[in-house]
Amino acid sequence: MKKIILTAALFCFTFFYSQKNQNYLQIGYASVCCGPPSEKPVISYLKEFKKKNQIKSLEILIQNGMGREGEFNVYVGTDYLSVNQKSRLIRGLMATVSNQNNRREQKDNGLVNFNSEITVKLQDINTKNLTIYKK
Repeated sequence: MKKIILTAALFCFTFFYSQKNQNYLQIGYASVCCGPPSEKPVISYLKEFKKKNQIKSLEILIQNGMGREGEFNVYVGTDYLSVNQKSRLIRGLMATVSNQNNRREQKDNGLVNFNSEITVKLQDINTKNLTIYKK
């Protein structure tokens, strides 16, 4: 019994303190009629950005269950980026989101929303349905 409690406490401690970022960029995926668009263009850009800038850890969180048609948000941690890296990340995300919205089929797919001037604090994020992106 003591081992189970100790293991559970260790797991909780590790999970809660593994999220080190306090400031996040929010990318919202909204549905128009038939579900939200794919997050793959944004995630592939983030992976490329991480590799190109030799960043050891880029925290990406996904919050599912935001609406009836599968809307969700993606959060990107920015605390461990330099000012230059953060500005390049924002410019690249704006270009990626713009390209994805311009290529969508007007009647079928949803929209990707990104406002570069809004930084979301960890305290403001609803932790319900929040997972760490690991693909």
